[in-house]
Amino acid sequence: MVPRVVTIFRPTEHDALLVAHGSRGNAAFFLAQRGRSLEEVRARHAAQQEALARVSRAVPAKWRRVLIARQDVDRFLFEPDDIVVAVGQDGLAANTAKYLSGQPVIGINPDPASYEGVLVPHAPAALAGLLRSVAEGRAHTEARTMVMAQADDGQTLLALNEVYVGHRSHQSARYVLQWQDATERQSSSGLIVASGTGATGWARSLHRATQCPLAMPAPTAAALAFFVREAWPSVRTGASVTMGIITTGDVLVLLCEMETDGVVFGDGLESDRLELRWGQRLFVGVAPTTLNLVV
Repeated sequence: MVPRVVTIFRPTEHDALLVAHGSRGNAAFFLAQRGRSLEEVRARHAAQQEALARVSRAVPAKWRRVLIARQDVDRFLFEPDDIVVAVGQDGLAANTAKYLSGQPVIGINPDPASYEGVLVPHAPAALAGLLRSVAEGRAHTEARTMVMAQADDGQTLLALNEVYVGHRSHQSARYVLQWQDATERQSSSGLIVASGTGATGWARSLHRATQCPLAMPAPTAAALAFFVREAWPSVRTGASVTMGIITTGDVLVLLCEMETDGVVFGDGLESDRLELRWGQRLFVGVAPTTLNLVV
């Protein structure tokens, strides 16, 4: 079978401005009226375009290739033997992970000055060698632990960094939390269940803000950390079960007490969510699948 390389990118701020304003001139005028310049985003756009061009040149001529934007990933049918190349910020690799089933992912960082490179550690120039290594079975990969949330009606959601559970708006999320031997009714700003990969993102700020004494799990450890955001103690609700480490075999259970607009989403993608209603249960734990990141 001839290998297939699936390259995934995210439209840049430059692209979004052109869509919104119709032309480069209109976009430049819009920004100039606000004391900004199109040059601010043009450099990042150019870096991404150059990276995509280099990625295309690195794929052997006889190999199959597909180029898809992030917003189309949920409708794309991945093949078991695909080699996935994510070109962009770290979140792009995270957003793609939930749609894969073990395919190797090569993260390409087009702009190291803008992106940390935790999940996109490679320069475009390294891709040709990495593709050969993957195709020949010599590539070294990390199995990054993922989070799985499953509702009692069968709805399931996977995430690489974290899963958020709460109310769709800024209202209080109301639920009963069941963790190990503890059961507590809570009213909070929702809760986060994060993997070791997510420890560099949203969970990092929560870990610091709460002065959490628990060590975050490593990205490849089969463990997760959960944090309840701003739990409110009252005559009906408590705030004693607000953090913990979930290992393989453990399950965090939430009984929804929101009449409407209870939501569960992963890695910041609110459009791809589960919806919870009063009386439903949600089970959160270590996912059976991992992201195979080429390192």
